[in-house]
Amino acid sequence: MRPRRCRGAPWMGDTPTPQAVPPLHATGTPASVVTSAASQLLLRLRKTPMPLHLFALRPLIAAGALACGLIAPARAQTPPPAPSHPVTETLHGVTLVDPYRNLETRTPETLAWMRAQAAYAAKTLDAIPLRQPLLQRIEQLAQTTGDAVGEVLRMPGERYYYLRRKAGENQFKLVMRSGLAGAEQVLVDPEALARAAGGTPHAINYFMPSWDGHYLAYGISVGGSENATLYVLDTTTGRTVGEPIPRVVEEGVSWMPDNQRFAYNQLRALPPGTPDTETYLDSTVFLQTVGQKASQARPLFGPTVNRALKLDRLDVGQVIFSPDSGYMVARTTDTTSPEGKLFAAPLAALSAPTIDWQRIAGPEDKITDVALRGNELVARTYQGAPRGKLLAIPLDNQALAQTRTLVPEPASGVLEGFELEKDAVLTEERSSFTLRAVRYDAQGRHDIAPSVPGSTLINGNPAHLGGDTLVGTSSWTAPQRLLQVDAKGGIRDTGLRNQQAPTGVPEIVAEEVMVPSHDGVMVPLAILHRKDLKKDGQAPTLLIGYGAYGLSEEARFLPRNFAWFERGGVIAIANVRGSGAFGDPWHRAGFKATKPNTWKDGIAAAKYLIAQGYTNPKHLGIWGTSAGGIFVGRAVTEAPELFAAAIFDVGSLDTLRAENSANGVTNISEFGTVQDPEDFKALLAMSTYQHIEKGVAYPAVLLIHGMNDPRVDTWESAKTAAKLQASTSSGKPVLLRLDEQAGHGIGSTAQQAYTKQADLMAFLLWQFGLAGTQP
Repeated sequence: MRPRRCRGAPWMGDTPTPQAVPPLHATGTPASVVTSAASQLLLRLRKTPMPLHLFALRPLIAAGALACGLIAPARAQTPPPAPSHPVTETLHGVTLVDPYRNLETRTPETLAWMRAQAAYAAKTLDAIPLRQPLLQRIEQLAQTTGDAVGEVLRMPGERYYYLRRKAGENQFKLVMRSGLAGAEQVLVDPEALARAAGGTPHAINYFMPSWDGHYLAYGISVGGSENATLYVLDTTTGRTVGEPIPRVVEEGVSWMPDNQRFAYNQLRALPPGTPDTETYLDSTVFLQTVGQKASQARPLFGPTVNRALKLDRLDVGQVIFSPDSGYMVARTTDTTSPEGKLFAAPLAALSAPTIDWQRIAGPEDKITDVALRGNELVARTYQGAPRGKLLAIPLDNQALAQTRTLVPEPASGVLEGFELEKDAVLTEERSSFTLRAVRYDAQGRHDIAPSVPGSTLINGNPAHLGGDTLVGTSSWTAPQRLLQVDAKGGIRDTGLRNQQAPTGVPEIVAEEVMVPSHDGVMVPLAILHRKDLKKDGQAPTLLIGYGAYGLSEEARFLPRNFAWFERGGVIAIANVRGSGAFGDPWHRAGFKATKPNTWKDGIAAAKYLIAQGYTNPKHLGIWGTSAGGIFVGRAVTEAPELFAAAIFDVGSLDTLRAENSANGVTNISEFGTVQDPEDFKALLAMSTYQHIEKGVAYPAVLLIHGMNDPRVDTWESAKTAAKLQASTSSGKPVLLRLDEQAGHGIGSTAQQAYTKQADLMAFLLWQFGLAGTQP
């Protein structure tokens, strides 16, 4: 099960639709018609994964604004002031005034203001002279570098399933081929679904074929909402089998060995008026037979199904099967913290009216990931191993006391992920920004592809296939490849990922340095720039950070970044505390009470870039996405003098109020709750909204949000924009860019991404005084 964290999309890049990585109006509703009733359909679902951020998304609200992009942005009228109905409250002895609490509710007054803000932002961005050339260059780079390939899954019989978006297409399709030399077969085409729905974007959220390949379960969501409906496809006929199953937002679909039954987690159908905070509570794992009516599915696991287990209401479950095992395993998380509860039962227990689930582990055992192989459960834990180790738990003797260490904690680096083969274990081990694929077998430990600069495991040994290993490359300066490594270490390119570096562009170099933070702790910083860069302190520079959930930035080549590099731009990516760059202690060093380290590490990185002659405060921007909103927002409010511009991208900005939203409830384990006095202090410290002060000269700010965002509610950006506009003394713009057919960025179309990138780059260069620069 992939976590529903407040995670953004890859930095300045393209976002492969999940299965790799939690609605505002009904399907097909025109963008101009968003009502309170429609917003109730939007069960703010899913959070993220993947570290890094997107550079793109155009407001559909103001599609007709400015036919000509030559009017100077400074000439635009001021944005409309926000309606303010202040609320005063005292929490743990602290009195707080919230001037824009009213913007949390989508009243006609609020919606009218948001639309006016979006129209103003669109008009201003369209008027930047450099924006259209940037958009054309970004589209050109995307066209000439080839197809984008997302998740790849290998199943028995050398069947490969993967997401591909061909150059010129707008959305990822799910395709399959038998053998690497086989012809591609399109199984699911979201663009066709979008056309049938009048153009409303559709996206594939997850997919899982049956072990024999006869059937395919997949989730489709609309308008960026991630509120997926589950479908089952008969791959031999191309027809949908059975009824669509709504509210299956988690990707953890698992097929039984018989290839006829599968398990999935479904959210409850909530009556109108139910608080958003109920969204993820009391969900149920059902067991469904192919072709059976959804109402006939068997409740298998969950808080209301297994009351004797005393599960928490937020224990969101997944039941895992394997074709070589006589057991099934139930796992819970709160969809954010992976350290949940584990239970097991024999498959034979399905013949009984009630399943006797036996508890294996709880949150105190610090297990973050599991896989089932035969009669053993393999688990990654950081209990007694801050950088991670793997345990083998025998299911015929279900007690952690009987476990054995399968893979010890690495001597250096962090054990992040793993896959199983019949007689071996494959792991991903991190060193700063770089991952290495490692094999553990009877001959010991060895790198799978030692000649490859960075290597990552490819999804997909769910059936514990033997033979060749699939790894992906990971590099700052070369396109990704999917390699096949044989038992003797021989490497060949599968050709599944075949993007090319753009021609005629400047040579790029990557520097990885360690930067001293406010307390002397050394923080990893990667700096990407043209090889011929002169360190004269004048380069337009963008600092990017995230720092939450133990998720780390990693080396990745993104061709469209050349639209930035061609203008002399520098990109700097920091693995600040709160990430997992050095294991669990690094995560805990940017967690709740220690969260200030996250943005203070970012401030230290900004000072380093200035001191080393890369840039200066007039040419430095900062960007944070989702939970990275804390990184960017608090850096800007604590050290506004360091930055000319800031991008708040679907940002977590009002942490004191977030837990009143659906997804905010699931994030309590990461950020804390206002109900606890110590957590309240931490939440107050990390709240950008609460630290905006009247009369401070803040940098220019672009706030980006999709109206269908299920992970971070749009009102967090709306409130922050309103308060910044009313407070800043700098005279610099504060723009609220909204898209009514987008969510958290996951599932956005290629054109939405290109346009967002052009807006973002143009805004930065405008504020750096470089908007007139030509390619």
